[in-house]
Amino acid sequence: MRNIIAFFFLLYCSFVNAQELLPFVENFTKSNYNGDNQVWSITQGNDNAFYFANNHYLLRYNGVRWEKYSLPNKTIIRSVFADGDKIYSGSYNEFGYWKRINGLLHYTSLSKNKNFFTGKSINEEIWKIFKHDGKIYFQSFNELYVLEKGIIKKISIPFQISYCFVVDNIIYVASVKDGVFVFENNHFRKIDAWQLLENNIIHSIDKTNGKMMFFTQKNGVFIEENKVLKPWAHPLNDLLKKEIIISAKAISNKSLIIGTAFQGVYIVDLSTNSYNNVCRKNALKNNSVLCIGLDKENDLWLGLDNGISHIEVNSPYRIFSDNSGVLGSVYTLAPMNDGLLLGSNHGVFKYHDKSLTLLSNSQGQVWDMLPVENKCLIGHNDGTYVYQNGALTKVNDVNGGWKFLKSNFHNNYFLANYSGIVIYENPNDFKSYKYFSNLTKPIKNIIQNKPNELWAVDNYRSLYRILFDDKFVVKKVENVTRKNKILNDYGIKMVSFNNEALFYINSKWYGYNAISDKLELNTFFNKSFSNISELITINDENFIVLKDKSLYLINRNKNKFIWHLIPEKYYEGKIINQDTKVFKNGDEFLLNLDDGFFAFKPQKSKLLPEVKSIKIEAFVDGNFIKKSSTIDYNKSISLDVISAYYGYNELELFYKLDEANSYIPLQSPNIILSNLSSGSHEFEVFYNDGEKFLPLSEFTFRVAMPWYISFWMILIYLSIISLIFYLYYKWNKIRYIEKLKLKEEELKHQKEILKLEMDAQTKLKSQEYDKHILEVQIQAKASEVAGKSLSIAKQSEMIESIQKLLEKDNDIVSLKNNIKKTIKLNSINKKEWETFENNLYKSHEDFIKRLTSRYPKLSSKDIKLCIYLKMSLSSKEIAPLMNISFRGVELHRYRLRKKLDLQQDINLSSFMNMV
Repeated sequence: MRNIIAFFFLLYCSFVNAQELLPFVENFTKSNYNGDNQVWSITQGNDNAFYFANNHYLLRYNGVRWEKYSLPNKTIIRSVFADGDKIYSGSYNEFGYWKRINGLLHYTSLSKNKNFFTGKSINEEIWKIFKHDGKIYFQSFNELYVLEKGIIKKISIPFQISYCFVVDNIIYVASVKDGVFVFENNHFRKIDAWQLLENNIIHSIDKTNGKMMFFTQKNGVFIEENKVLKPWAHPLNDLLKKEIIISAKAISNKSLIIGTAFQGVYIVDLSTNSYNNVCRKNALKNNSVLCIGLDKENDLWLGLDNGISHIEVNSPYRIFSDNSGVLGSVYTLAPMNDGLLLGSNHGVFKYHDKSLTLLSNSQGQVWDMLPVENKCLIGHNDGTYVYQNGALTKVNDVNGGWKFLKSNFHNNYFLANYSGIVIYENPNDFKSYKYFSNLTKPIKNIIQNKPNELWAVDNYRSLYRILFDDKFVVKKVENVTRKNKILNDYGIKMVSFNNEALFYINSKWYGYNAISDKLELNTFFNKSFSNISELITINDENFIVLKDKSLYLINRNKNKFIWHLIPEKYYEGKIINQDTKVFKNGDEFLLNLDDGFFAFKPQKSKLLPEVKSIKIEAFVDGNFIKKSSTIDYNKSISLDVISAYYGYNELELFYKLDEANSYIPLQSPNIILSNLSSGSHEFEVFYNDGEKFLPLSEFTFRVAMPWYISFWMILIYLSIISLIFYLYYKWNKIRYIEKLKLKEEELKHQKEILKLEMDAQTKLKSQEYDKHILEVQIQAKASEVAGKSLSIAKQSEMIESIQKLLEKDNDIVSLKNNIKKTIKLNSINKKEWETFENNLYKSHEDFIKRLTSRYPKLSSKDIKLCIYLKMSLSSKEIAPLMNISFRGVELHRYRLRKKLDLQQDINLSSFMNMV
């Protein structure tokens, strides 16, 4: 069953025509430009943008964004032509021009209200626009409309034509039936020598290498040589006679571009007479080429029946892609005399004369191939093969040959394979081989920079140094990474530079120091090639580096490496990681891809850029803005970096925003800047010539202050602040007035309070006065009482004296009796005494209450004595009032002091006044 499948696979592969080695093709579909199907005409403006007549739309493309416009009357646009800052367009009964103002195209009609399309000219379409002697010509199939100095003149053509062509400043008019005419001095003159062109629809007339060429619709190509018109003697012409030619153009005497209706475009190399056919099978999205345009690099722009294609015919890059899937992923290539050998995961293929053939019995994984004189060594998963004289032969069973290496010191070959390293000592006998002993590991890469030393890298990890003698007997095998205590030694890369082995281990470059027998960091390579994925040496002067998914061609200039970006569009998504290789084929380099290979010529230099070749256009919310414009805060700005070049010469650009320290690679021609701070900003674009950064263009703009601190908002804030101050002032004034009112009220209340206080004080004073009066009265009463008491005391004393006298005078009895009567008459009666006591108690009523409350055990006599003591009466004065003797008063005072619990040093009269 396996053999049957292999047979049918071989049978299928034998009849597969592979893709050609083609220039890079970039296709644009309706989903890209959002327009119609057909593209009838192409022109490039002086702004370097391309303009396309796309049925109902005029398309504009500047390499970054597409724009779409319609005529006011919505008719189909058939032709476009750029002259200065104007883009002329032709349509049904309409022609005019477009001008770009503030980022948008604006249309001006030249035919409106001019009565050009009347009578026999009522249904004219402008199919071509061209310039001659400063005049702009608008051509239909029956009329010419000539614009000169703002005046338009209509010229009727006496026969039906296909197109007009300007060659060597002569206007050729191609009649549908009558051949070719020259238009001069407003007359049409037939060229009789070109009778072969009669009854042919001519779709292009051009001149190359001094020869006129005529491209007819159905009868192929004619050429005028030595003034004789004849069919073009080229193998392609036989194919073209079976085709329909729609458009054609010559490029700088080097190439012919022929667009057809069914087979896409043919690109003819006039120096070799070879040609390529770019069509739907290999690159185009549509086979019907309606028009051809050229850009400033002389690359092609094709207007298709459905879409647009850009073909970089002048690029040094060419691509071989197998769209059938038969080839598989290519791991190795080998240029041979009879073609190019390709080793893939499907087997060994031979590419020759645009044909790809699988070699019999080669199915399986191929890892490496090495041309040796007239044969080629092939490392295959199933063994080692030799290709010679168109045949493939298996020579031994050493399978998994990853890397062949020819010794620079001996006439032998090494092969790193699944099981270790094989030595082929006899270069003419690859059936005989032997393995290095002591190394039975899968070895993927080997390098030799000394006669008896070999460096080897394991497929997974570890670096080995192998020492052997002249008979290839191993003397020593050492694990170098283990010896140098490098723990992360997975995926080691190894290159030879200036006959020195260098090792990329864990993102660092090392070299071997034979004196110290250790690995040491290589400063030069670490500085030049940091953070890379692959480094492939072509020779000591040229390298290929894979970094951040981009390929760079590195040229060495003394002690500097100059980096040249190989644009990612040529190989995007097709690099085979860990197995990228470069092979030299004449003046070209070949790099393997997962569906073919990539060819490029490194010596072809790019065009030197000019500052004017880079433009920057800015848009905010889709609206075009001019340089130095101000954009709203918190708005994103979209910056289009527009180059004059769309192909190989498209520059590797870098940019900086403001005073940034680093130059950022411009990975997309459209940059969107967000979260910008307020103030002025400068966006600068630079070109790196390999040594320094050269400024190319800049765009300055300003970001407005946030809305909350904008001019109007500041005005509002000031108004609010002013209003706040005003309200504060008013509020303070109101408060002040209220305060004054409160003050007045307070004063009023204070006055009332003062009045009340004064009234109270007056009342109090009155009461005090009354009290004083009362006290005075009481004092008077007390004085009266005291007086009476004194009087009584004196009376008693007098009576006592009289009684003593009477007692002494016994002789006068009658006198004695009379005196006694008098004493009796003058003695105090009981009523008067009671009155005295009542007045005494009333005048000291409060005192008695306070005293009795503090000392409730006091007797009436004690109280009476206390009253007399309060009145400051002496014991002598108290004795008669209490009707006791002086000593009785003193005794009574002593007892009272005991009851009151008073010390001897306290005066009783003073104490009574304190109660």
